[in-house]
Amino acid sequence: MSLTLRRRFLVGLGLSAGMLAVPAFAAQQDWVFDSIDGGTLALSQWQGRPVLVVNTASRCGFTPQYDGLQALYDRYRDRGLVVLAVPSQDFRQELSSNQEVAEFCEVNFGLDLPMTTITHVRGAQAHPFYKWVAETARFEPAWNFNKILLGPDGTVVETFGSAVRPDSAKITSRIEALLSDS
Repeated sequence: MSLTLRRRFLVGLGLSAGMLAVPAFAAQQDWVFDSIDGGTLALSQWQGRPVLVVNTASRCGFTPQYDGLQALYDRYRDRGLVVLAVPSQDFRQELSSNQEVAEFCEVNFGLDLPMTTITHVRGAQAHPFYKWVAETARFEPAWNFNKILLGPDGTVVETFGSAVRPDSAKITSRIEALLSDS
């Protein structure tokens, strides 16, 4: 192989390696959401822990999954898991205000897991986190209660559709593999 070809090959390898590193680098972004309780929720505050991010809605056939999300959080939070609920009106099944959502979730499900304000999760108006997931993991929520499991390093480990229940072995086995004391 000539010196010129060898250089082109090595440069090409370097560029390819750099491109492969983009999703991991992007995962280090500090995605910040407005908290439904006031203030903000930054994914960086949970660095080193797995995070299950779920787009939710109060008037959806999958809304009973809130019970499963809270149970999952209760089961694994002491071992490091964070479950982040992201209410969204993108599928037109959310209540009209953050206050109504917070009250609905507290009264009907006793939720104490972190929750954002009503947030866009798809399309041009999507929150930057969801745009990043769409670009890097090729996943955009197709309905309410889609789940994105982030590893302790902030990368997307796996995504799950609405029909996958929070307490399913498909989700719990992935979470258990990521927990620090496993």
